[in-house]
This record gives sequence, structure tokens and C-alpha cells, in this order.
Amino acid sequence: MIPSLAVVRIHPSRSRGFGLWLPLFLLWIPVILLAPLILVVLAVVCFVFQVSYWNAIAVFWGIVCSLPGTNVNVRADGTQVHVRVI
Repeated sequence: MIPSLAVVRIHPSRSRGFGLWLPLFLLWIPVILLAPLILVVLAVVCFVFQVSYWNAIAVFWGIVCSLPGTNVNVRADGTQVHVRVI
């Protein structure tokens, strides 16, 4: 399944945090429009580094499809950032 939404929550140390809902499905519109250029660049890169073109596409698609359910927590200097991909 392709990820459709990401929730980003930022909690600074001394103030109330806030959350952002990012609709990832809107990013697919420019990706589809740029797909021919992206595929040509990928073909050139695969040719230069002698990597199988179809395996590179399969690995990229596998990474994109495994993103839903990903949770990332980062805490530094009292600020906490939580990213959840739905």
C-alpha cells in the first residue's frame, strides 16, 4: 500500500507542541508528471553503476510500499519530534 498521510508532532522543551498533518498523496501528482524524466535518469545511473534497472525499480517500490506504519522519534536538546506515516 502506498503511504497517504504523515503526522509530524514537534514538542519543544518549554512550550506546548503542535502537530502537522501532511497529505502525501498530493506528492504523487508531481511524481507522476516527472516520471518519464525520473525513469530516464534512473536508467542512466543504473547503466553507469552496472545495476539491474528492473531490480532498482523493484527495490524503490518495495521501500515506498513499506513506509506505512513507520514511526520515528527523535529527542535532542529537550525538543522531541515524532513522525508517523499512515
